[in-house]
Amino acid sequence: MHYWLFKSEPNTWSWDDQVARGDAGEEWDGVRNYQARNVMRQMAIGERGFFYHSQAEKAVVGVVEVCAEAHPDSTTDDPGWVCVDIKAVGALPRPVTLAEIKAEPRLSDMALVRNPRLSVQPVTEEEWRIVCGMGGFSA
Repeated sequence: MHYWLFKSEPNTWSWDDQVARGDAGEEWDGVRNYQARNVMRQMAIGERGFFYHSQAEKAVVGVVEVCAEAHPDSTTDDPGWVCVDIKAVGALPRPVTLAEIKAEPRLSDMALVRNPRLSVQPVTEEEWRIVCGMGGFSA
């Protein structure tokens, strides 16, 4: 099992928007970064990820699950761009802020700390357990 992090600006696509899609999930479309695209190509159905609100909030607010593997992104005619579909699993009882993540020495190598601009990124199993614990989420 692999773990991931999906970043979204809440005024564009929020956790509440994601939850409203229910089990049908939603395409994680519009990604136009080669590294993020390549990360999505590695994802498998059933793998989980953090839903991260960027901009002002800068916090992990929920957990999502991949419900469709990489497929052509419907927002472009360019077949080189792909997306996955994700569905909400549950909100973190307590959002975990970027400041808290940066303050946790065990998370110093986390992609969110080292490469914060990447919109879709891998999360190690240890990072997953630590952040879930910080947010009170039973993984």
